[in-house]
Amino acid sequence: MHTQDEFVHFLVRAKQNTYAALGDGATVSPLLPGAHQLEYEEGYKLYRDVYFGGDFFVGQETVYEDSVPVWCMGYAGGLVDGVDPNLQTAPVYAFLQDALRRVEVERPYRGPHIYQQGEYAFSDSGEGHIGNFWGVETVTMSQKLIYRLRYHGGFIRE
Repeated sequence: MHTQDEFVHFLVRAKQNTYAALGDGATVSPLLPGAHQLEYEEGYKLYRDVYFGGDFFVGQETVYEDSVPVWCMGYAGGLVDGVDPNLQTAPVYAFLQDALRRVEVERPYRGPHIYQQGEYAFSDSGEGHIGNFWGVETVTMSQKLIYRLRYHGGFIRE
């Protein structure tokens, strides 16, 4: 079994080495039709992120220890309604990946509390602790909201 400190460090490494680092380039053959699936493994721990969609998406991250699911995070989000249809999304998602690479041990859910680069700003209002948490992250471009994601999760208890 894990200590909480070991678990959090594994989770941060997993997040930094999947979507945040490689985007869909980290995708493995999905177990579910139409899904994107990203994985990271260290010894007996496996991180699996499965999601559906693109500009708007829904997914779940799961950490397994010895093939037993021990932690999950559900999420849904993407470009907000009313975003300019001519908006080039590649730079938005590249900025999001950059923000998510900055995930912190103190807040291992998504990205940092606040991050800004050029005209883009990332904000994460997560609450709770690794065992039971929820939050909302946003991206603004020139101070206009263009992206929102809601998430929640924690340790699985039976």
